[in-house]
Amino acid sequence: MKDLMGLMKQAQEMQQKMSEAQARLDETEVTGESAAGMVRVTLTAKGDMRGVQIDKSVMDPEEPEILEDLIVAAHNDARRKAEEAQREVMKDAAGGLQLPPGVNLPF
Repeated sequence: MKDLMGLMKQAQEMQQKMSEAQARLDETEVTGESAAGMVRVTLTAKGDMRGVQIDKSVMDPEEPEILEDLIVAAHNDARRKAEEAQREVMKDAAGGLQLPPGVNLPF
């Protein structure tokens, strides 16, 4: 019975840590770039887009596909950074949790 109480306490602590981690993910912002920073996309660590900045020099009405490609590249860069930030935040939140070998939490 004592082990069950300890397990319940550990589960409650983990739930609190995960709630805090989710809040940090909402607040953490990352910026992806393309064209040497002329196109920037800002996302939260959860992947919500917060902003886009485009230097006027890359806006060519005759070739919109260039700008489209630059936006996609900047978004992909930001998404990779968001995923890395998410892994770090969740790894910190799961710190101390004793999981059996081979058990991974879905971050």
